[in-house]
Amino acid sequence: MRTAPSPATKTLRIILLENDKADADLIAHELKRSGLTAAIERVDSEQDFLDALHDFAPDVVLSDHSLAKFDSSVALEAVRAVRPTTPFIIVTGAISGAQSVAAIRAGTEDVILKENLGRLVASINNALVVRRPLHKLTQRQVEVLRMVAEGHRTRDIAGRLGLSIKTVESHRGEIMKRLRVHEVVSLARYAIRVGLIPLTP
Repeated sequence: MRTAPSPATKTLRIILLENDKADADLIAHELKRSGLTAAIERVDSEQDFLDALHDFAPDVVLSDHSLAKFDSSVALEAVRAVRPTTPFIIVTGAISGAQSVAAIRAGTEDVILKENLGRLVASINNALVVRRPLHKLTQRQVEVLRMVAEGHRTRDIAGRLGLSIKTVESHRGEIMKRLRVHEVVSLARYAIRVGLIPLTP
């Protein structure tokens, strides 16, 4: 797994899911004004978004809430499936309180209104900092972490991933060591915090 870049010194790879070019330009301008160096890949369709997740390898995903043919909930599910450690932030012109709560519970890092873009860089930086420990894990360990946090038993995890029980136990011990936690409950809390699993099914 790639090491997370430091926002202050590295160029961040950002997918911007936005179908309004003027709004995309405003977002890019705000990132630059705030001192964040970013390579931005703007997409406005579901297929282009999926392609970018695979090919562009984003550090962060910024998404409008509602687009012509799909919305942020569909985009979030794609991120969780393809790049589960990548923070997903909704940047939108309008969203209801209930929709914001549902998005956060589903694993969205933050919801930012376009009229309040001054919050955006701080939100990105916070998202990257809280996920930094994840970059000490292998992709397989991330899979084990997610399944442990979902409440699966060791035997079930072993069966689903085609591993021995001993290997799963070894992965779990290494995950706890690298994340500096000592109990499964803490693993679950962390997995929820970084959006690996939703707060509710």
